[in-house]
Amino acid sequence: MEETKAGERSNANLGDAGAAVKEGIVRSLKGINEIEAEIVSLARNTVADALRTTGDVAKEGLAVATNIMKGTVQATEEVGTGLIMGTKSVAKGIIMGVSDVGGDLVVAAGQTTRGAVQAASEVGADVAMVARRTVDGVLEATKEVGGNVEDVAENAIVGAIEAAGNVGKTAAKSVTEILVGVASGAKEVLCAILPQAGRPSGGAACAKGEAKEKVFEAV
Repeated sequence: MEETKAGERSNANLGDAGAAVKEGIVRSLKGINEIEAEIVSLARNTVADALRTTGDVAKEGLAVATNIMKGTVQATEEVGTGLIMGTKSVAKGIIMGVSDVGGDLVVAAGQTTRGAVQAASEVGADVAMVARRTVDGVLEATKEVGGNVEDVAENAIVGAIEAAGNVGKTAAKSVTEILVGVASGAKEVLCAILPQAGRPSGGAACAKGEAKEKVFEAV
């Protein structure tokens, strides 16, 4: 009888421990979501205010995006964590800020990914991961504001790969590899990268593997 009661107490303790961990995780995740929302809002307002001040969205967009992404990467490097969350949230905020002032989201997408890759290389961060999370943020924002996701995705990927090419062959290959995965299933997006980079056109029927191989050959 005593052994049975002891077993019941043990199970109850384990149940309490599981519940405590669950509640702690839920609270943490809620906190992360709130932090992400704050970062998106900060970037969105900063970009919108900056572009309203300059009065030339098309001309100043790249400079604004590069400066903001550089500040983001530097901040996450100083803190020692949050690179993945920070770059995605800021990229999302940039696109939303551009949308707020009536800017071209397709152009902004390329500017943002170029700025992110450039910023990552300047501070010695993981260029491929920064590129991936930036594209994720750009596409998420585009969907939310009702933009043309296909065209935005194309320009974002092209911008990231071309910027990585300016960094070096290793960076170009790693960025291409990770973004081919992001665009999986969107053959027209992958093929569109090739002629814009001065490579032979793969045509509408170009396959994912062919696009990736040609990009690698070019870099």
